[in-house]
Amino acid sequence: MKPIPTSPRDSTPLLAFGAHPDDIEFGCGGVIALETRAGRPARFVVCSTGESASHGTPEQRIAETRKAASLLGATADFIELDGDAHLELRAAHVIKLAGIIRKTRPGVVLAPSLAGNQHPDHARLGQIVRDAARLARYGGVEELRELPAHAIHQLYYYAVTPDAEPADISPVLVDVSAPEVLAIWTSAMEAHLSQ
Repeated sequence: MKPIPTSPRDSTPLLAFGAHPDDIEFGCGGVIALETRAGRPARFVVCSTGESASHGTPEQRIAETRKAASLLGATADFIELDGDAHLELRAAHVIKLAGIIRKTRPGVVLAPSLAGNQHPDHARLGQIVRDAARLARYGGVEELRELPAHAIHQLYYYAVTPDAEPADISPVLVDVSAPEVLAIWTSAMEAHLSQ
């Protein structure tokens, strides 16, 4: 099993952002299982309750995400930005996520791909997370001054669907094919029964 390459490799938390319930599990659940099995703490931050989905209520989707996160050895928190299918690029969102990064102090951050050929919330959240990671390290941001600045080691993007794979960059491949990792990852995806 190969862990996510970081410099230096340590046990700082892994922080994964998702636009909707199940994005993280389907997009990078195998990586999270690999990392938590290696001793890295992991936290999900989901930025809507999936209220615009064709199936499942927000309450069901929250419960499914919490179960899936637990199976992956992670915790899951939900925050409200603009709501499912309404996410906009706003400085206030960037600062809110920068505050989460400062509080969590992760080494690795995972965010949805910036590719435009997918659910618009995914690419927008990827941009917000990218900008938040940058602002989290600047000590002079007035709204963040009460929290110490924090520079992450690495930001990686994940694709929820094949359409979200950028065509113009080489991907980082992480081997998640170990049977125990695949079993955990599969269980986490199957926790989303409403989908």
